[in-house]
Amino acid sequence: MSILEFVSRINPVAASGAVLVLVGVWGVLARPNLFKIAIATSVMETGVNLVILSTGYIRGRTAPILDSAVAGTATDAAGAAARMTDPVPQALVLTAIVIGLAVTALQLSYAVRLRAAGGGSSIESYGDEKW
Repeated sequence: MSILEFVSRINPVAASGAVLVLVGVWGVLARPNLFKIAIATSVMETGVNLVILSTGYIRGRTAPILDSAVAGTATDAAGAAARMTDPVPQALVLTAIVIGLAVTALQLSYAVRLRAAGGGSSIESYGDEKW
């Protein structure tokens, strides 16, 4: 297999999701600022959502909407269902978006409370804390 064949088989949504996950991991590990860590976590969550979404996508299939225009008879409905993408990853991503919003809000609220309490916004200023 040549390199062009390999590149043509790569799913662009999964590849961009993997890049976002790597950027998010780098942001969490390399940045000491609590606000930047919260943003990097949000970027990483977006990348994971793209990777999950790309697993349910198959080229040449339609959206998972079954209505009377698509399915006239019972056998036609089975054929229409076979031509659709899997709706489960889409439902998982929708749930993950809501959970990610809540996690980001919690991270930012902790960062604001720590900053308002007189500490810095860097995790290095909390190295001597006993949790």
